[in-house]
Amino acid sequence: MPITVPVTRTATCIASRWFFTLAFSHVKRPAAGMPTSRLEAFSDGVLAIIITIMVLELRAPEESDLRALVPLWPVLLSYVLSFVYLGIYWNNHHHMLHVTSCVSGGILWANLHLLFWLSLVPFTTGWMGETRFASVPTAAYGVVLLLAAIAYLILQQTIVRSEGPNSILAVATGRDRKGRVSAAMYALAIPTALFLNAAVAGAVYVAVALIWLVPDRRIERALTAHQPQTVER
Repeated sequence: MPITVPVTRTATCIASRWFFTLAFSHVKRPAAGMPTSRLEAFSDGVLAIIITIMVLELRAPEESDLRALVPLWPVLLSYVLSFVYLGIYWNNHHHMLHVTSCVSGGILWANLHLLFWLSLVPFTTGWMGETRFASVPTAAYGVVLLLAAIAYLILQQTIVRSEGPNSILAVATGRDRKGRVSAAMYALAIPTALFLNAAVAGAVYVAVALIWLVPDRRIERALTAHQPQTVER
C-alpha cells in the first residue's frame, strides 16, 4: 500500500501531460522575442509629449492685432521646423517598426537613445527662437539634430542585425545614403552657424527637412515586393 500512492500519482501525471500535449499540439506557439507593440506605444507617447511641451512654450501676445505676431516670427518658425522634424521621425519610426518582427534588449536601449535626443528638441527650439537664431543656439539645435540622426541610424542598424541581412528593413534601407547625407549636412551646418552665418545653417536644416518631407517609399516598396512570398506561406 505505501508504494501504490506514488505510483498512482506518477501515472496520473504522465497521463495528464500526455493528454495536454495531444490536446494542444495544434496550437502555434508565439514567435521568440518580445513584440513591438509596447515599444511603439511608448515611443508614440513620448513624441506626443515632446510636441505638447513645444506648444506650451508658445506665448500668445497681449495685443489683439496681427502686428503683435511680427516679433514672434522666430519662435513660430522654429516651432514649425521642429514640428516637421518630429513628424518625420515619427513617420519613419512607424515604418521601421512595422517591418520589425520582435524587439530585443539592444533595440529597446537604442530606441531610448533616440528618444533622449529628441526630448531635447523643445529646449533647443525655444532657445533658438527666443534668441532670434543666434549663432550658438542655432549650432546647438544642429547638434541635437545630428545626434538624433546618429541615434536613428544606430537603432536602424540594431534592428537589421536582429532581423538579419535579408530582412525587409535591410533590403529597403541598403546603405541608407539618405540618412548618412542628412547627418553630414547637420555636421556641416554646426560650424557654419558658429563661424560663418547662422542663417545659412538654418537654411541647411530646412533643406534636410524638405528632403525627408518627400515620401520615403523604400520600406513600402520592399513590403510590396515581399508580399507574394508572405502570402504563399
